[in-house]
Amino acid sequence: MASSSYQAAHLASPRIEQHFSDLIAQAGAKGESGFAKAPSTGVIEEIINAAFWASLRKEEGHSPRISIAFLSPQQAEQPLLFGKTLPLTVSALTKLAPGIERAGIHLGVWEQNGELFIWGTVLKIPNYCFVLDVSEPGLIVIKHRRLQGFGKYTNIAVLKGDEIKMLNKDCGRLQECPALVTALLDIHAPCSFNDGVNVQIQLAVSMRAHRHGALLLVVPPQSDDWKQSVVHPLQYPVYPSFDALHLLLTSDTAMHNDQFWQLSLRNEIENIAGLTAIDGATVMSSQHHLYAFGCKIVRKAKAETIEKVLFVEPVLGSKPTQKFIYELGGTRHLAAAQFIADHPQALAMVASQDGHFTIFNWSAQQQMVQAYRIDSLLM
Repeated sequence: MASSSYQAAHLASPRIEQHFSDLIAQAGAKGESGFAKAPSTGVIEEIINAAFWASLRKEEGHSPRISIAFLSPQQAEQPLLFGKTLPLTVSALTKLAPGIERAGIHLGVWEQNGELFIWGTVLKIPNYCFVLDVSEPGLIVIKHRRLQGFGKYTNIAVLKGDEIKMLNKDCGRLQECPALVTALLDIHAPCSFNDGVNVQIQLAVSMRAHRHGALLLVVPPQSDDWKQSVVHPLQYPVYPSFDALHLLLTSDTAMHNDQFWQLSLRNEIENIAGLTAIDGATVMSSQHHLYAFGCKIVRKAKAETIEKVLFVEPVLGSKPTQKFIYELGGTRHLAAAQFIADHPQALAMVASQDGHFTIFNWSAQQQMVQAYRIDSLLM
């Protein structure tokens, strides 16, 4: 192990251990089975410590990108077993990183006789399995596989330098919280590939990944009201509307477990998410019909100019706070907030070039726009 300890690992580990213990205990009480063993506080601290110091090193000029899963080889499905186990050290992680940096590959780590060791790699892991991801130097994300195994993993904590963010499920229980946010917090999570909220999550992940900045407006189907808030003529109209994603999602459900159907779905999500990188807003219906991209958003005629939003970040210690819109970001955030104020039935998704991601929706109870900062949920 590294000679010096990462202080954030020591501080966060007890809370992470408690989360996994509670999660698995609740699952067992409901009669669920097939889930992984919860790691101890010491195990969590040791894994975080090794991953953090490894993330600051370089191998052949590249910073390590690592995903570690805590499970035994017996719990893994079709694991790739090393001929001999390796100690969990900074040096071992740095050397192995180039071979496991692709998405979906986890380095298997287990404990024996009080020592942690690396036993191989695995693609499929049990429900609620502890996973640690390193995607950039000094950034550690703790997550677990969802119970049904569909879609993005559920994030538990984000550690960046000396900053610790423990995610707060209670934010997802606030009135009028967007379904996308509650799903990311694993509250009433989508359980199928063709769930519309699950598709929105995958779109958000892809939009954030391209790092160009993006604005996606999700509007009610069979309504042209959104056109009152865009500059005409449209620069990039789509006519007739592009329905490939809609057709995939409404196809025979028997096809949805087919790997070729799933690949087609991912490709169409990447296709639409790619268009959001073009300057302006992309407009799509809640039934996944693509109407236009590169749209310039303007205030609806006779509508009031929005100044403040209710800002919510789903992390412990953060409370809903009214903020001026310019405190959140630039023109994309202003355009998104104004659009939602003018079209309360819509949803706006904004990705910033710096990695921030914000969901805007309307709160009838608060009579104002809500802004949920969710990049901690998308990492």
